[in-house]
Amino acid sequence: MAIRPILIIPDARLRAVADPIIEVDDEIRALAKDMLDTMYDAPGIGLAATQLGVMKRIVVMDLAGEDEPAAPLVMINPEITGFGDEMQVTEEGCLSIPELYYEVERPSTVTVKYTDLEGKQVDLEADGRLAVCVQHEIDHLDGVLYIDYLSRLKRDRVIKKFDKAARRAAG
Repeated sequence: MAIRPILIIPDARLRAVADPIIEVDDEIRALAKDMLDTMYDAPGIGLAATQLGVMKRIVVMDLAGEDEPAAPLVMINPEITGFGDEMQVTEEGCLSIPELYYEVERPSTVTVKYTDLEGKQVDLEADGRLAVCVQHEIDHLDGVLYIDYLSRLKRDRVIKKFDKAARRAAG
């Protein structure tokens, strides 16, 4: 089990676009395991490789409830191929923006295609919480944070708070 440090804003790597994964090999499978271990330890329900400073297009999620068995989902090179017409507003948080939660509006259903850990292509229809998580994590791979969906005032306030904390920590 390897728990890796999670990047916190304003780390510039969180704004980088991840590179596609060419081959699902042992290195990618080990990365997926580390990502799941890190996500469970945090604790969170989703994590993108870019949040660990690894610029590869892979995300992990697990939306199982506390009393349910783990249900890890690993998506390699995920791509949203369709959005539903209905929108939903849900409270989102992010391991790279700790302890802050904001309401974000996103499509309530998405279709996503990705490669699994066996190298197979998968098409998935996601709705509700899974649709939100898929969109949130794929955004990370494109250098987009959920605070980018907030008003400029709220977003600037969040960024200023973390900039100040980073300056204090650097000291």
